[in-house]
Amino acid sequence: MEPTVVVVMGVSGSGKTTVGQLIADRLGAVFEEGDDYHPPENVRKMRAGIPLDDADRAPWLDRLSRAIDGWLARDRKSVLACSALKDTYRQQLGAGRKGVVLVFLRGSPEVVGARLEARRGHYMPAGLLQSQFAALEEPADALVADVEGTPEEIADGIVARITALQPAAAP
Repeated sequence: MEPTVVVVMGVSGSGKTTVGQLIADRLGAVFEEGDDYHPPENVRKMRAGIPLDDADRAPWLDRLSRAIDGWLARDRKSVLACSALKDTYRQQLGAGRKGVVLVFLRGSPEVVGARLEARRGHYMPAGLLQSQFAALEEPADALVADVEGTPEEIADGIVARITALQPAAAP
């Protein structure tokens, strides 16, 4: 069975939104931007270049967890772009739970940093990238995709792997 919720995670600048939107399009799912669930005070801190701590992230993760529960209950195919940097965050979001698959966009600080420097119109400054890599606990239970290809190549590879998770149809 194809998962109901795909959580696309990684550090800021890894391509979560771009690749996540492409995955959603290919799967016929609704795309959700995890950053939209941050409380205003978190956004203010990030704009000011202040890294978030676990206490800052707690209400954000709670909102995301409740949203995922709702999508699963309604069997709504969804793709969520969310940093989910620590294992405890991913567990709160339901990683490993039936219907949820985790996709980790992995890239080097150099590649991701160059993307952040080129990005315009986002409140996450490139100066916070080091704190994101410091907080990152690479998942052991995720589909891993390297971010060095084009967004289309990355999304196509992920969708192929998600599709392969489905059991073969009975004759």
